[in-house]
Amino acid sequence: MKKLMTGNEAIARGAFEAGVHFASAYPGTPSTEILENVAQYKEIVAEWAPNEKVALEAVIGASIAGGRSLAAMKHVGVNVAADPLFTFSYTGVNGGSVLISADEPGMYSSQNEQDNRNYAKAAKIPMLEPSNSQEAKDMLVDAFDLSETYDSVVMVRMTTRVCHSKSLVELGERHAVEPRPYEPDLAKYVSVPANGRQRRHAVEARMNRLKDYTETSKWNHVVDNGAKIGVIASGMSYEFAWEALGETVDYLKLGFTNPLPKQMIADFCDNHDTVYVIEENDPYIEEFAMTLGKRVIGSELFPYTGEMTPDVIKRCVLGHETEGVDIHPELLVNRPPTFCSGCPHRGFFYELGKKRKKIIVAGDIGCYSLAVGEPYRMMEWLICMGAAYSTAHGAQRIIDMKDDDNRRLVAVMGDSTFFHTGINSLLNTIYNGGNTINIILDNRITGMTGQQDNPGSGFKLQEDDAAIGDIEAICRALGVNHVRSIDPNNLKLVKETINWALDLDETSVIITNWPCVLKKKFKEEDYAAYQDMWKTKDAVLEDKCTGCKACLRSGCPSLVFDPDKKKVRIDPNTCVGCDVCLQICPYDAIVKEETA
Repeated sequence: MKKLMTGNEAIARGAFEAGVHFASAYPGTPSTEILENVAQYKEIVAEWAPNEKVALEAVIGASIAGGRSLAAMKHVGVNVAADPLFTFSYTGVNGGSVLISADEPGMYSSQNEQDNRNYAKAAKIPMLEPSNSQEAKDMLVDAFDLSETYDSVVMVRMTTRVCHSKSLVELGERHAVEPRPYEPDLAKYVSVPANGRQRRHAVEARMNRLKDYTETSKWNHVVDNGAKIGVIASGMSYEFAWEALGETVDYLKLGFTNPLPKQMIADFCDNHDTVYVIEENDPYIEEFAMTLGKRVIGSELFPYTGEMTPDVIKRCVLGHETEGVDIHPELLVNRPPTFCSGCPHRGFFYELGKKRKKIIVAGDIGCYSLAVGEPYRMMEWLICMGAAYSTAHGAQRIIDMKDDDNRRLVAVMGDSTFFHTGINSLLNTIYNGGNTINIILDNRITGMTGQQDNPGSGFKLQEDDAAIGDIEAICRALGVNHVRSIDPNNLKLVKETINWALDLDETSVIITNWPCVLKKKFKEEDYAAYQDMWKTKDAVLEDKCTGCKACLRSGCPSLVFDPDKKKVRIDPNTCVGCDVCLQICPYDAIVKEETA
């Protein structure tokens, strides 16, 4: 049976067919759908973790206990998980274990662009790179056998186009694997220095064995078109190269890429007059070929950033510009990303914006990152998950040293980010006696990546009820003496609370507590607290509207200014009745209306 699948869906299917017992992840584009699809296979226990480090640690525990286990994360998530990853390389596995790294050439949804093939090399673990959905499934199944054969976690490096593009996949049956017996092995699994020194030799011995395997791996092979020009490529770069160059060149397609096949690459280079290395993004294969003394063309010709798409390859190799559609700039309408109608973050940032001369705002990763744009412009830096509180604390220390600068640092992050790494970040501020204002925008969901549950949502990944993490209680337990939870749609209350925090010279926390308007699941008691608002919408009284545009400063996409009438109207199809615009209007021209 064949089925059209994205690479992420195929990875999930591969986990099912490989007999995986346990999977854990933190959502992050382009990896999110992997665990969402794994969760549909009830033979596998699938869980969201608070962060990627915790996800991998849970997977390591499952492996040691004898289960086949899988961790999935986006490329920057591997940075968070790097600590246990490098030690996992030393300990090896019991049950097979695989780490999915979903890299993002082009940075469509990420704060940086990094090539995580370098992690496999640095951690000294085997790596596979699928180029389509069929390979994603098949390589994952093979990865578990490799993991158990070579006593190592295996990295599967995906990229955005493999994750999200669809192709046909031949489905197989689940290979039911009983968890392996667990026997204590202190010398293997207890990573104290004395044991680590011995395991270091085991890592090198494993890599030497894998050097023999990679030369004959079914995932590394030559596509012979009888040409004198050759292309070496892995992953999606191979598909892009084939689309751009077709049968005019020979290919060395690499799917098992750590360690790289030394003899195969050398022979391919020797058998061709010119060899191009096409890869995203670092010169990983190119530099290896050069260590063999081979002349290849790579980073000197191809761009170091972005996707290696067919048009890029044609331009670089053939000098051909791909024909496109003529665009008339005057007809284009800029559509920057913005908060959804009724987003609970909008009222808070509207009021915070009134204090911009008194504050500096440190941002974080999540929907609220959109506050960097118009009309708010309320974030002055954004580094990584959970960094808002830490960076704000450091910045406040320097600001306080300046006689001519008395601004306060306001640090903003969401509930999922708070659970991810924000707790430690806040603890640092408290421990060191900081005086920053720390905001937790609690919308009861992991919104940016598509409504995934988290420790504050009340549900687990496979839809079982879960305990709700009490953010206010956590903050007080950490030692914060000044904590307030507020409704962010009540602008008067938001203003009063911001002023309250500005008047303090100690660490304070403001929790804005209102669910994302796209949140699908509620506990019954929670739904009752919010349902009254959703029974109404806001509407403009045209005879009272003066066209002052004050309401537009809320940034709500449901508000539309009519240039002919010089008045504002509200789109009833998208308005959810949050009342932020109603409270802003100075002429009482916006009122509530009952919905049908």
